Amino acid sequence: MNGASASSSLRSAFSHCVQQVRSYDYHHYLCLLELPPSMRKAAFALRAFNVETARAMDVASDPRVGLMRLVWWQEAIDKIYAKKLIEHPTAQALSSVISENQISKGWLKRSIEARINDARREVTDIPESIEELEKYAEDTLSTILYMTLQGGGIRSTAADHAASHIGKASGLLLLLKSLPYHASRNQHFSYIPVKVASKHGLLVKEGGRSEILLDSREHLCDAVFEMASVANIHLQKARELAGTVPAEARPVLLHAVPAQVLLDSLRRVNFDVFDPRLSRGVLGIPHLWYQLKLKWNSWRGTY
Repeated sequence: MNGASASSSLRSAFSHCVQQVRSYDYHHYLCLLELPPSMRKAAFALRAFNVETARAMDVASDPRVGLMRLVWWQEAIDKIYAKKLIEHPTAQALSSVISENQISKGWLKRSIEARINDARREVTDIPESIEELEKYAEDTLSTILYMTLQGGGIRSTAADHAASHIGKASGLLLLLKSLPYHASRNQHFSYIPVKVASKHGLLVKEGGRSEILLDSREHLCDAVFEMASVANIHLQKARELAGTVPAEARPVLLHAVPAQVLLDSLRRVNFDVFDPRLSRGVLGIPHLWYQLKLKWNSWRGTY
């Protein structure tokens, strides 16, 4: 492949990444547009990788096919770091970003391994505690923020700590928002931890197995409120660090804004994840209002 052809192929790969994020992760797509132009290539490639791995199980007709796709990505990461060519646009963009920005392989591996472990879980295997879901959120979402900071050449312990909290909050809230989808897909609420479900009267033990039943919408709302409260604490902790976070890192941390928007939307519907208002606009609010919130925080240098 000559230089012109390679350059054209790479432009096409990055364009593909942008389109993937816009199509399947729109609220974060708008966040990435607030980044300085020099940081966007890495951010879109990393977020597109997250889209690919997050959707692998959902788009597959057979769970085994989805798992094979995740394992393919696990192997692709090794090939990228071995400087082997992969004929996949997101992998090509990721390879370019890794070579230019020295992105940590450990974060990418941690992210894909968390997805694989989740995919291998039976729908009846319920997490024991919220802490397990927090770890999953950090492994899959906080890592994307860590790498985006790396891609921008930002080395800051305070920024990393804030990113950790924002990733955990985002992950918990998005899992809550996805509960109706998972319930319709496999008839299980497998992302409500045993301890939370038991506390709110949602847990039934039968034949040595635990199952979460939706006999009471009120009890489900109470469980969602408890989990959302943990996400809220993470957002508060992230903002408490704002004074020590470098100015150049704050645009990366704008992902706290969609998390806060979703939390506020849940509050408005009394934490009823089945309320159709949560599906309106962007995370339950009008598109323009969401954009204004992002612009306002971006302009003020807050998150």
